[in-house]
Amino acid sequence: MNYDRLIRMVFNTLLRRLVRSGVNKGIDLAAGKGRARGKRPKGQGADPAGAPARDARALAKRARRAARITRRFGR
Repeated sequence: MNYDRLIRMVFNTLLRRLVRSGVNKGIDLAAGKGRARGKRPKGQGADPAGAPARDARALAKRARRAARITRRFGR
């Protein structure tokens, strides 16, 4: 294996991880109404309107899991 191919393989692996983390953070931000995951402004308790956001996060988590399983079967 030559160096060019090895460098390209390492670069693609790192790029794949970065894109995956970016997509996950974007989904979390969209589902959390613009808040980062787990962050809540001071002085705010449980949000009764946060149930749809929790459902959206759970749905996104299930979708990521299903995509992972589908990729595994595709190999």
